Amino acid sequence: MTTLLAGDIGGTKTLLGLYSVDGTALIQKASQRFVSADWADFSALVNHFLDGEASCFERPRQACFAIAGPVRQGRVKLTNLPWLLDEVELARACQLEVLELVNDFAVLIYGLPHLQPEQQTTLRQPAAGGGDPKAPIAILGAGTGLGVAIGVPTAGGLQAMASEASHGEFAPCNEEQWQLKTWLMAEFGLPRLSIERVVSGTGLGDVMRWRLATHPDGRNHALMKTADTELPAATAAAAAAGDPLARKALDLWLEAYGSCAGDLALQSLCYGGLWLGGGTAGKLLDELRSERFLGAFLNKGRLNAVVEQIPVHALIDSETGLFSAACRARLLNA
Repeated sequence: MTTLLAGDIGGTKTLLGLYSVDGTALIQKASQRFVSADWADFSALVNHFLDGEASCFERPRQACFAIAGPVRQGRVKLTNLPWLLDEVELARACQLEVLELVNDFAVLIYGLPHLQPEQQTTLRQPAAGGGDPKAPIAILGAGTGLGVAIGVPTAGGLQAMASEASHGEFAPCNEEQWQLKTWLMAEFGLPRLSIERVVSGTGLGDVMRWRLATHPDGRNHALMKTADTELPAATAAAAAAGDPLARKALDLWLEAYGSCAGDLALQSLCYGGLWLGGGTAGKLLDELRSERFLGAFLNKGRLNAVVEQIPVHALIDSETGLFSAACRARLLNA
């Protein structure tokens, strides 16, 4: 039985998992969460897991690690950690025959076709039915930032294409969004405003800050003194509780997110499906099913008929990244 090693590595936490292959199914045999900053050397962390929690199982020969950073020629330097990872050196240090480092959002492409019903939920299904299994797929995820990746069908299966599309120019769709863009550029001293500045968890907080700064009663609002890191969640909670200013902030954010999702659908022609991930997806399912989001997604003028054919799903499993890394590891030839 083949044993696989998978990892989902970020600046805050690292998840490692050991999987076995049973027919077409992946079965998790062991997993462990680590505080990334506690380890000066990543290979030492991996060997600690393999010699400890996973030691009662067959040692893996192939592995895939999803990394929060851009991977080029098998190497990546993590932004918030003193780790410079190299596929060849890491494979040697961890006694692995084959190892691949993949961007942590691009790796999701390899897991999406294999998700179980409990790992995802459908937000919108076209009238004609499900997605085309031979067509491209795409994923968009608003978390701390905004992740984008596209899966292109090839003879050997899907090929993940990492993307920095979230750093394209934010294009306001109405006067209110234009006012937001102008305010944010002045607030941050920016010559341009990226999509991620608005369409992200952090962006939701900034939309609320704009509302507070420009509304006559903003200074007296309950959220005025909320810390920036807590403001996105506080805004969503206040909107759900009926606060009108928070509701307006969330509605604008949903419209911007939906428009961005529709743009990605046109760019990728992802008839196989568009998935929403990131930390906000599972927390705002009802909002993502709303007319605010889906109406903006479908509002593409002459190309409405194109986006209407694309299914939209949301990830609800917090360990989808680890599972997707295992799916990619299974494709590697040891």
